Amino acid sequence: MVMLVSLRIEPRFATNRALTALTLSLLAGVLSVGATFEAYAQQDPQRRPQQQQKPPASKPKPQQGATTAPKSEKSFAAKTEGLPPSQVGIGTLARHAFMVDPQTSTVLLFKDAEVPMVPSSMAKMMTIYIVFEELAAGRLKLDSRFRVSERARNMGGSRMFLELGSDVSVEDLIKGIIVLSGNDACVVIAEGLSGTEEAFAERMTKRARELGMTRTVFKDASGWPYDGQYTTARDLAVLADRTIEDYPQYYRYYAEQNWTYNNIRQENRNRLLKITAGTDGLKTGHTEEGGYGQATSAVRDGRRLILVVNGLTSMAERAQETSRLMEWGFRESTNTTVFRAGDVVIDAPVWLGAQEKVPLIIPKAVQITTPTGHPPSPRVVARFEGPIPAPIVKGTKVGTAVISLADGKTIEYPLEAGADVPRMGVVGRVGTMIKHYLFGWLS
Repeated sequence: MVMLVSLRIEPRFATNRALTALTLSLLAGVLSVGATFEAYAQQDPQRRPQQQQKPPASKPKPQQGATTAPKSEKSFAAKTEGLPPSQVGIGTLARHAFMVDPQTSTVLLFKDAEVPMVPSSMAKMMTIYIVFEELAAGRLKLDSRFRVSERARNMGGSRMFLELGSDVSVEDLIKGIIVLSGNDACVVIAEGLSGTEEAFAERMTKRARELGMTRTVFKDASGWPYDGQYTTARDLAVLADRTIEDYPQYYRYYAEQNWTYNNIRQENRNRLLKITAGTDGLKTGHTEEGGYGQATSAVRDGRRLILVVNGLTSMAERAQETSRLMEWGFRESTNTTVFRAGDVVIDAPVWLGAQEKVPLIIPKAVQITTPTGHPPSPRVVARFEGPIPAPIVKGTKVGTAVISLADGKTIEYPLEAGADVPRMGVVGRVGTMIKHYLFGWLS
């Protein structure tokens, strides 16, 4: 049997938890049979209007002794006055751009993010992902060593400057790939794990498909230009997210700002590690065909954003534009907790149980991303077949919470039994069944 119970929860839902819990408890108390619970509210997906500033009547002269912005910053500011539009979010100088809040799966910026592009050195993130995978599985250790082949030693572009025939530890190779963007180190890893770079590239592509990177093909381990090698900004964001989520114990290597190998000190090309607060990865890239690109992640106050751009014209423009977009993402959007992990969504009726009701809880926190200054207004629907027959084991999935946003997007989370409910004794079961068949659920 199914009932529909509605409740309007005002924007204070996310901040006044005590009042919210009380409201849900009172609502649950009037239910005599379980099924669908809805909490309505309203969300405005539009950004805050920005006031237009009137230009000065004439260009003011700088005061004596005043400093002016460097020429590179002036030219960059001029470029950003009339930016090419994006399909989602603000305009950007990048040909391809994708920004996502991985905790809520909210896309904040999308510009040709599904259009194929060359991965350049951002392909190295997949090489590193596979190394992390081998380490986590115990098939590889940080002090394992691989030999440098002639092919690896002869690689051009950015290098770790490995010596022919030397044995290099996996940890050094990881740093050489992440911090120094060493193409030679990538070949050493590929040959060490798969015998040949070609076989390793096939493994990279296969793993990419398994991770959900549906529009990516790798042809080498470093992103060196190769016909038929391509990816998308979205796919690289997927890879960045999986790297952070799957291997937090190794992700720390992406935050290293410089490293010295073979008496040669090199700086990490990811300038955001120094100029943008909270940045802790990931990888830059550049080819003549693809331009300058970067996959970036930053975390502030527990909230993480992932950004991928490609097709910029210089290292300076890449750093400035990536930093500008990341600052915009944190400034113009925010996350609000709708449910904390373990919060009770509804008390569901129980059939033939020692207790009449069982709390249904959300096992993980639920957050919603909205424009800054616009309180979230989610519509929450709890779906389950009720009454739930006893015995019930705590943690058993018994339903689904569907959260709908004003833009039509829906997110589903499992509902679990929040307590054990044993089956009532024989006498109790007989009495309950007699009452049910004689009087129905109105008794």
